[in-house]
Amino acid sequence: METQRRREGDGLEYGVRGPDDAVRAAEVASVRHIQDALLRWYRGHRRDLPWRNTRSAYRIFLAEMMLQQTQVERVAQRYREFLARFPTVRHLAAAPVAAVIRLWAGLGYNRRAVHLHRAAQAVVRDHGGRFPKDLAALLDLPGVGPYTARALLSFVDNAPVGVVDTNVRRVVGRILQRDLTAAYGDAGPNPRQFQALADSLAPAAHSARWNQALMDLGSSVCASRRPDCARCPVMEWCQATREDEVADLPALRPKGQGAFTGSRRYYRGRIIAVLRDLPPGEAAPFTTLVERVRQLTDAELPQAWLWELAQALARDGLIEIEGDRDETAAVITLPQ
Repeated sequence: METQRRREGDGLEYGVRGPDDAVRAAEVASVRHIQDALLRWYRGHRRDLPWRNTRSAYRIFLAEMMLQQTQVERVAQRYREFLARFPTVRHLAAAPVAAVIRLWAGLGYNRRAVHLHRAAQAVVRDHGGRFPKDLAALLDLPGVGPYTARALLSFVDNAPVGVVDTNVRRVVGRILQRDLTAAYGDAGPNPRQFQALADSLAPAAHSARWNQALMDLGSSVCASRRPDCARCPVMEWCQATREDEVADLPALRPKGQGAFTGSRRYYRGRIIAVLRDLPPGEAAPFTTLVERVRQLTDAELPQAWLWELAQALARDGLIEIEGDRDETAAVITLPQ
């Protein structure tokens, strides 16, 4: 995919050229003014987050893996704890995965702890302990998707790529709302189209600050509900504010995750919580694990259903099962 830029008077024309050579363009009369205004605002309003004061690829990688579907406030304290325990990627790669899972408590999906550990091992094993600097190689790392890969490229090396999260989709989608509707229809651009647009908007010399500014604007001013447009530094160029009501294009709205309590994810997490409470290296008979999970959740959960969850956790690398052919004799532990 090729991204085009063309200067016209005061502004730029941004277009995405796909395989069929059809060009979809989203024109903004004053893109440079938007960039300047947002970067000026960011200088005075940036959030003071510990991973923003470094260009260390490992430290940024650690933060971005933690930030996947986890609130910033929760991550900040745990980030410091992880760095104290695993100060380099080599320390993390050499640690038992059980130690990483234990320290991950409170950070959401436990599978991400396993991905974090496996990615660190891949960096040490395949890249000599240095994070790769191209997108394809980063995407090959376990648990690293388009967002995390581009975050590393932008925040470490200022590469001109867009780092797209929920806030960025909302902010850019509102600023360019009419142009995106004209180019892609009432639903708006699909993820591939939006990523190409975000890449094209990133200023070559200020990619890191630009992407962080978009995120901060979305978290503090351009909120999903009741945006504070009067405080927005780019309000005069925002196409969404020209409508009677600020509404997001359907394709750019976040997808609901459904209820957590009572879900399979919830009970998988309770199994891990019981194992975390055991002394390091200690195992629990599966029947004992069943009783502890029932007590923890105050629910009469079928043993056969919990056995199926345990087997799925083992396939994901989150637990180890000894004697897994007979659930009544099986012993469960965190992976060593």
